[in-house]
Amino acid sequence: SNDTQRNARTMNAAHARIASHVRVPPAARRCSSRRCVRTRAMGQDYYTVLGVSRGCDEKELKKAYRQKARKFHPDVNKEPGAEEKFKEISNAYEVLSDPQKKNIYDQFGEDGLRNFGGMGGGGPGGPGMDFTNPFDLFESFFGGAGGMGGPGMGGRAARSNRPTQGDDERYDLSLDFLDAVFGCEREVEIARLEGCEACDASGVKAGTTPTTCSTCGGSGQVVASVRTPLGQFQQIAACQTCGGTGQMSTPCDKCGGDGRIRKPKRISLRVPAGVDNGSRLRVRGEGSAGRRGGPNGDLYVFVDVRPDPELSRDGVDINSTVELPYTDAILGTTVKVRTVDGLVDLKVPNGTQPNTRLSMSKRGVPRLGQANTQRGDHVVTVKVGIPSKLSKEQRELVEKLKELNEGADTKARSGLFGL
Repeated sequence: SNDTQRNARTMNAAHARIASHVRVPPAARRCSSRRCVRTRAMGQDYYTVLGVSRGCDEKELKKAYRQKARKFHPDVNKEPGAEEKFKEISNAYEVLSDPQKKNIYDQFGEDGLRNFGGMGGGGPGGPGMDFTNPFDLFESFFGGAGGMGGPGMGGRAARSNRPTQGDDERYDLSLDFLDAVFGCEREVEIARLEGCEACDASGVKAGTTPTTCSTCGGSGQVVASVRTPLGQFQQIAACQTCGGTGQMSTPCDKCGGDGRIRKPKRISLRVPAGVDNGSRLRVRGEGSAGRRGGPNGDLYVFVDVRPDPELSRDGVDINSTVELPYTDAILGTTVKVRTVDGLVDLKVPNGTQPNTRLSMSKRGVPRLGQANTQRGDHVVTVKVGIPSKLSKEQRELVEKLKELNEGADTKARSGLFGL
C-alpha cells in the first residue's frame, strides 16, 4: 500500500541520517586474531579505487571509504567479485590514510611499498604486502554491530572472551650517523606483556573452574529494546555482569585475571641501510601477547640519528664543505674529503668560484630496500678563504695580477677573480 511504501522510505531516510552522523574511530592498523590477510596488491591505482583525487584531504578519504565499503561489503553485495573489490577498497584506504605509506606510494608505487614494507615477514622486496584485515578495518569504522548491524548487514557483536591480538609496543632507538647510513644490528631490551604461566594465559585462578553467567546465559550479550518515534529497535550489547565473556570466574592471583604479565625481553634488531632520523621500523610479532591466547602485536622502532660534526644528509645525498685558499681556487688542486667511505681525493678544477658545489657520485646514502644497487651522491661545497692581511710581497703579486687583467675584455671576466 501507499502507507507502507511511505513508512519504508521514512525508515530508510532515518537510517541514512543516523549512519551519516556515526563517529568514525581511527582505523585499525594491525591484523586481527580472526584472520590476517596477506595479499598481493592488484596493481590498480589506489586513488582510482576510492574515487578520490591525489589532493584529497582526510575527510574526503574517509567519506569515500565509507561509501564504497558499505556498497561492496560481501554481506550486502552478493555479486561475483564483490569481496575482492571490498579488499581492494580496504587496502587502498589503509595506504592513503597513513602519511608514511602514502608518501612512499606517491613516489614509488606498489614496488616502493614492498621495498619499504618493514622488518620480518619476508622483509623488503618480499613477494607481497601485509594489509590490515579488511573486515577489522570496516568494523573500526562502523563499530561492529552498531554501525552496519541488522538483517542482511552482517552485524557482529564483539565478545570479550574471544582471542584478540595484543597491543603494539614502541621502542626508541638512537643511532650514530654512519650506523644509520650503512645499517647495523642492535640487541635491545623491551618490556611487553607475555602470557601468564600461573594460569596458562587464561586469567582464571589455577584449580578453579569458570561458571556460566546467569544474566546472559553464556552468550556474553544482552538484547535491549529501544523505543523511538520510528518504532521499536533492538540493540545488542555486551553483558555487564560478566564483561562480555559469558563466564564468571575467580581471577588469577598473579596476573589479576588479565592472563598476561609484563616482562622484559631482549631481541635482536636488524636496522636496514639508509634509515634516517624519524624512520619507523616494524618487527612483526614482537609486541605484547594477545588476550585469551591471541597473537602478539608488533614492535615499532622509531629511529633517532645523532648528527655528525662534518657530514649532513639531504635525503640520500651527503653534504659537506671544504675550505681552500684563494690561490688553490685559482690554480686548481686536489684535496682529501671525509666521506662515509673514509677519506677520498676530490679534484678541484682551476678557476673554482666560492660556493661551487662539486659532486662525488655514489658516495652518499644507500636507498632503502636497494642498498646493494643504488646510492646517493656526496656533494661538497667549496668555501674560498680570502686573507684579511697581505705581506708586502703578496700585495705586489696581487697588484701585478690586477694589471694583467685590466686590459682583458670585461665580457670574458667572471666570478670573483676574473678568470
